[in-house]
Amino acid sequence: MFDNENKPKGIKRIYLASLNSTRAFKWLLKNESAFRQELLLFVLCIPLTFYFDVSPFERTMLILSIVFIMFTEVINTAIEAVVDRISLDIHPLSGLAKDLGSAAVLISIVIASCIWTVILSN
Repeated sequence: MFDNENKPKGIKRIYLASLNSTRAFKWLLKNESAFRQELLLFVLCIPLTFYFDVSPFERTMLILSIVFIMFTEVINTAIEAVVDRISLDIHPLSGLAKDLGSAAVLISIVIASCIWTVILSN
């Protein structure tokens, strides 16, 4: 049972949260091919941003747009995990939740594409 009175605080809370995050990243790398693809995109795009003549702010925006895709993928995966935890039965609302998560990833890809297009076309 969750004990709200004895939750870790301070540095211990940050340390435990970092362990949880590390476990989640390991799981994503092992189980989510979309996340691995987005991580590869991220790794390839960082040096690519230095090839173009862009300001530090623009370079940061280019890189963060890829990070935003990865962030959205993590949220989408969390939605899918919760839906699957509730039930593996096919249900319209379960499908809708998963489709909405997928749509969020698509929107983040469109946003990143627009950012890259606008910055690199100037």
